[in-house]
Amino acid sequence: MVTLDILGDQADAPCQLDAACPPNLLSLPRQGSPLLKHPSAPDLRPQPRRDGAVEVPFGASGWRTFLRVLGPAYLVAVGYMDPGNWATDLAAGSTYGYQLLWIVALSSAMAMLLQSLCCRLGIATGMDLAQACARLLPSPWRLPLWLLAEVAIVACDLAELVGSAIALQMLFRLPLPWGVALTAADTLLLLALQRFGIRRLEALVIALVALIGGCFVVQLLLLQPNWAEVAQGFVPRVATLKNGNQLYLAAGILGATVMPHNLYLHSSLVQTRQWPEGAGSKQQALAFSSLDTAVALSLAFMINASILILAAGRFHDTQLGPVSDLSQAYDLLSPSLGTSLASTLFAVALLASGQSSTLTATMAGQIVMEGFLHIRLPDWQRRLLTRSLALVPALATVLWLGDQATNPMLVLSQVVLSLQLPFAAIPLVLFCSRPELMGPLKPPLWLLLASWACVAVIVLINATLVINLVLGR
Repeated sequence: MVTLDILGDQADAPCQLDAACPPNLLSLPRQGSPLLKHPSAPDLRPQPRRDGAVEVPFGASGWRTFLRVLGPAYLVAVGYMDPGNWATDLAAGSTYGYQLLWIVALSSAMAMLLQSLCCRLGIATGMDLAQACARLLPSPWRLPLWLLAEVAIVACDLAELVGSAIALQMLFRLPLPWGVALTAADTLLLLALQRFGIRRLEALVIALVALIGGCFVVQLLLLQPNWAEVAQGFVPRVATLKNGNQLYLAAGILGATVMPHNLYLHSSLVQTRQWPEGAGSKQQALAFSSLDTAVALSLAFMINASILILAAGRFHDTQLGPVSDLSQAYDLLSPSLGTSLASTLFAVALLASGQSSTLTATMAGQIVMEGFLHIRLPDWQRRLLTRSLALVPALATVLWLGDQATNPMLVLSQVVLSLQLPFAAIPLVLFCSRPELMGPLKPPLWLLLASWACVAVIVLINATLVINLVLGR
């Protein structure tokens, strides 16, 4: 039975080398590297199999193997469709129509690429990204990277907290401060589901993803957008980088789609599958895990694109838009689409999004804290720590500035995530570029070049955003 103990107490225990271990791992790290520790650092070889891992049977058919592997990527994918995504996509679509769809597509492609590297790192080394940072980078990097990762998790949790509270207000007319307080507590009930095992938790999250997707399929059928205009939105526009407002939303979309804490989470979750030992087992694990990632994140991309398309088709260039917040969108959907079902589905999908995302944020928080600091907290304590840090700004904003401030706060939380992203993505690509660390699973040259290009795009967008904010553009 797997709960947050997937990291185990053996995080620092040396592993017994077997046939699957690349023999050149013993040479880690390279002498003279400015970013890696001296070879006298702790044992960097792959860690032992984790207790409670889901066993993948030897010689099973491809379909049966895929079903056993199916799951970890969906726990990651819910982070790509959390309420923060809704706020940025809604603001982008209602303000600029379909113009920023290409940013959604680019961000999703970058997410798939970086998450595939997480699979490689976890399978090849037996370490998650937090453990790798703590062991392979110089000691002075450990605390700053941990703090930045925690900031990203709190920003993500802030979006999930506020988004769920807004959904409760939509469905039950619950005042937003009460919704914030209730959402802060209900997560502890959801965390209890982890006691039933990782597979049941994955099944719940997959069901919630299916619910969210089904809601938007119905809404797009009701909307019937101009698909030719939708297609034009996927054409890249250089003008986006020159427009401060569009760039701000683009950074929000990037931060909402490529989430830093998901890089830590996925590199750990991929190790919940136990593959039979033997030649080629790691390559097979990587192939099926990459397929799981591609399918799950493709669904997340379609949901994010659907939110923006819905906002653009219903609110852009009309008397209704641009829409300033999620509650306003809820109120306007029913009369504009001619049925109350549209608004109800919107609220149900938002609630499912917030509740599913908050589970994985807790898991990511535990992974980050244990990987960097070797500190393990009980699930409920970790949940209370993160949620308390998010609860203060959420309640303060709602009580002092009112409901209308929630959407700007959601967008800001996603921009914060975007600014934190390089500090997780750069170490990830750096580690995956090391042949003596990755062994036979080292990415091909084209994949490494594409990964560094992704990092460059992330840094460029964030640097341009910061410059524009400083100059007041």
